[in-house]
Amino acid sequence: MTDLQGKVALVTGGGTGIGKGIAERFHGLGMKVVLAGLDQAQDTANQYFGRNMGGYTAARQLADSLGDGAIALDTDVTDAGQVAAMTAATVESFGRIDVLVNGAGVITAKPVEDLSEADWDSVVGVNAKGTFLTNQAVVAQMRKQGGGGCIVNIASIAGKLGVPYLSHYCASKWAVIGFSISLAKEVAKEGITVNCLCPGIVGTQMWTLLSKAFAQPGEKEEVAYARSIETFIPQGVPQTEDDMADMTAFLITAPHITGQAFAVDGGASH
Repeated sequence: MTDLQGKVALVTGGGTGIGKGIAERFHGLGMKVVLAGLDQAQDTANQYFGRNMGGYTAARQLADSLGDGAIALDTDVTDAGQVAAMTAATVESFGRIDVLVNGAGVITAKPVEDLSEADWDSVVGVNAKGTFLTNQAVVAQMRKQGGGGCIVNIASIAGKLGVPYLSHYCASKWAVIGFSISLAKEVAKEGITVNCLCPGIVGTQMWTLLSKAFAQPGEKEEVAYARSIETFIPQGVPQTEDDMADMTAFLITAPHITGQAFAVDGGASH
């Protein structure tokens, strides 16, 4: 897929953070973009220190700012019915789906003994089950279209490395990588590529939470954030939404790269 003009991309988690950066890049390349997000979590676990995540509101605002060729959908990716409706609405609006970027994700940070079942179910549900449901629905649609297409599932370097206090998050992102590699082999002969993007430290709302969670007694959030970068990133600088958009744009134009998990992390994972 080298000519992106007019291609249709569905981006879950497309209103904020990495998903937003990718959606903006796609639209700038002449693609039509569907931004899926969720405002209110349905489970009892707190995400980002509250259940109101603002994802759909942010997606609407971004779609409005992008203008023609961009729409927003209110979608809980852990609900198969809503994922089916999201897929159908994308096709109804733009006729097909050429690209899926699965960026919806949540996180909490706690030691294992403090994790509740709700914490586990929420993080694994959105990050792993949500990836399964969206990929399943979109692969079915791509097959209806005659095959061909690109899927990029956003994992994390936490899917390659263990991180204290993030055991449930790491488990979910390892699952995303394993699922993606398996699916890539399953659909390879149909011209559908499936890859993972594994970000390092990007200054999104996830790292706002992690900076609070990892702060030492009396340490300000911005100091904790800088310390995390110094500790984990050999290049000594955070990664950006543009870095993630660069890799994603490359992957959807690379027809013979599939079943891979690419770290964009300033050298952290190797």
